[in-house]
Amino acid sequence: MNHEHESVPGLARRLAAICYDALLLAGLLLIAGAPLPLVPESAQKLWWVRLIIQTYLLAWCFLFFGWFWVHGGQTLGMRAWRIRVVQDDGENVRWSRAAMRFMAAILSWAIAGLGFLWIRFDPRGMAWHDRLSKTRLTLLPKARRHKN
Repeated sequence: MNHEHESVPGLARRLAAICYDALLLAGLLLIAGAPLPLVPESAQKLWWVRLIIQTYLLAWCFLFFGWFWVHGGQTLGMRAWRIRVVQDDGENVRWSRAAMRFMAAILSWAIAGLGFLWIRFDPRGMAWHDRLSKTRLTLLPKARRHKN
């Protein structure tokens, strides 16, 4: 599918949206993590208890991003920076693609952020997680102001 007519958000815009979303996600994780101090300290030393806690918090992160991507294609940070995610076919993101995008984005960050920096070299301005999940970001036009 040809997407040459669409504007692609640059790295700075993407990182700005990520920073905005990180603030919101931090607040969500504070709420989600509120019951964790109830886990006895002796249990927290067990590897499988730590794994459950990490998986629980990671699930909240996925639900935050996934819900927004599936319901409108924009997190609040993406909305502020006029970015929208869609599947390669232009359709709204489905949960399976959202899960793939989320996991691939972790990979993009885990390798010193190289997956994000890749957009500088990619002919379509796509990050690793865009390609791996068969999704893409588009830059939405500025809203027109109506004169009264």
